[in-house]
Amino acid sequence: MPGTFDRTRGTALTREVSPEFVQAVSGFFNTRVPDFDAARGAQEAYFAALRAHGTEVVTLPALSGYPDCSFIEDTAIIIDDKAVIPNLGHPSRNGEQDSIAEFLADDLEIVRMPAGASLDGGDVVFYDDRFLVGLSTRTNRDGADFLAVHAEQAGFGTQLFDVPDTTLHLTTICSSPRAGTMVAAEGQLGPEDLAFAEEVIWVPNEEGYAANTIAYGDRIIIADGYPKARRLMLDAGFSITTVDMTEFREVDASLTCLSVFIG
Repeated sequence: MPGTFDRTRGTALTREVSPEFVQAVSGFFNTRVPDFDAARGAQEAYFAALRAHGTEVVTLPALSGYPDCSFIEDTAIIIDDKAVIPNLGHPSRNGEQDSIAEFLADDLEIVRMPAGASLDGGDVVFYDDRFLVGLSTRTNRDGADFLAVHAEQAGFGTQLFDVPDTTLHLTTICSSPRAGTMVAAEGQLGPEDLAFAEEVIWVPNEEGYAANTIAYGDRIIIADGYPKARRLMLDAGFSITTVDMTEFREVDASLTCLSVFIG
C-alpha cells in the first residue's frame, strides 16, 4: 500500500483538534496561548486544501486527555504494507498511537516499537530511495535503528540527522516535495547534510517554517505568510496553495503534522 513513503496522497488519516488543544506541548514557536476555535477553522481549511488536490480525508474524533492528538503524523510511519507504530517521544503523548494502530490493522501489518526505543513520525522524511530520520529530543537512536530495519526490508536506505536544538522535528526544517528535490531552512541544515539531493531549495531561516511542505507533483501546499519561501517555490516551478497555520505553529506543529497519508 502506498502512502507517506512514496509521496502519494490518495487518503489522509487525520484527527480532530482536541478541545484541550490549548494545553498542547510547546516550546519553540509559541508567543501566546493558541485559540481552539481558530485552530478548528484552520484545520477545516487544511482539509479543503487536501481535498482540492484529490486526497480523501478520513477524520477520527479527538482523544480525551491528549491535547496534541491532532498531530497524527507522529503516530505511524507507513512503509510499503506495514505501519510502524512508535513509542512517542513525549510522555504525555504516549497512548495516542493505540487507536491509530487499531484503525490501520485492517489494511496493514502493524509493527510496534519495543520499549526503550522512541520516535516521532515528525522526524521522518522520505526522499526517493531512503528515509531521512532525525535524532532529536523525541527520537532516539534505538527508535531510528528500529525504523531502519523495516525500511531496509522494503528496499529503502536510512540516513540519520542530528536535529538542531533550535527546532522540534526534522520535518520542521525540511521536506522533499518531488523526486530529487529537498526544501530546507538555511542555518538549520547545511549543504553537506543534503549533498545527496539533486536540487536543494534553501528557504531563509526567518521563513524556515515554510520548508515543511505537502506536494502533489509540481503542485504544493505551504503555510501562508512566508513570501520569500513562496517566491522560491514559484521560481522552482511549483504552483502553490497556502493554508493559515498560525494557531498550529504556536504549539510547534507544521502542515505535515496533521496527516498520515495511507494510500
